[in-house]
Amino acid sequence: MHKTPVALVTGGARGIGESITRLLAENGHTPVINYFQSEERAGRLVDQLQAGGHQAVAIQGDVGKAADRQRLVSETMDQFGRIDLLVNNAGITSPGRSDLLDADEEGWDLVFDTNLKGPFFLAQAVAREMIALTQGELLERATIINISSISAYAVSTNRADYCMAKAALQMMTWLLADRLADDRIWVYEICPGVIASDMTAPVKEKYDALIAGGMSPIRRWGEGQDVAQAVVALAAHHFPFSTGERINVDGGFHIRRL
Repeated sequence: MHKTPVALVTGGARGIGESITRLLAENGHTPVINYFQSEERAGRLVDQLQAGGHQAVAIQGDVGKAADRQRLVSETMDQFGRIDLLVNNAGITSPGRSDLLDADEEGWDLVFDTNLKGPFFLAQAVAREMIALTQGELLERATIINISSISAYAVSTNRADYCMAKAALQMMTWLLADRLADDRIWVYEICPGVIASDMTAPVKEKYDALIAGGMSPIRRWGEGQDVAQAVVALAAHHFPFSTGERINVDGGFHIRRL
């Protein structure tokens, strides 16, 4: 079995996922970087981490497809013999950002497959491996972290599918936390706010104005590093009497203000 903790990060080659991957590597994890289409970026990231003295591998796969999920888990276990941390980070926004009255089933299915069905069934497959490891006393504990969004509770009528999928991640987190606690598997949800990334680049001007106008108490764009620091803290087991928690990384956006 691999000597250092292994972290499987979906969508780990770009945006928030890349920041998570880098910081986990710097803090002693061996990242398994799942990517879908970003092969060049994933390869470059692996090279950079290895040049810095860290171990890392990249595995292509669409988390929305059952065969790819199973291959992702199998290849990770075959190579390392352990998964200490799963970060369900891969996600897509609503195709075309259409008004909910114009939404179509094709876009709906794509968003739900990637943002909800994929994370759930990947967590299920990984949890089975984690349980075998903790019950066999090969791991002391394990952690699953679901990356959600403020869109879980903040309405965007041009992204109904995205908002609903993200909202469901909270219940998914609670369900997993309840089911897996006896197996020494901790489960958390992280809700990022407006984070500078490829996903938010097309609406940068909109959010520049909203942030300047005080949409959140901390008036700046969030960075991938902000989310990564929360992941690392949870992975380090600094909150041993907490599970099923939602961690807001949003500059205070979640605060109701008059």
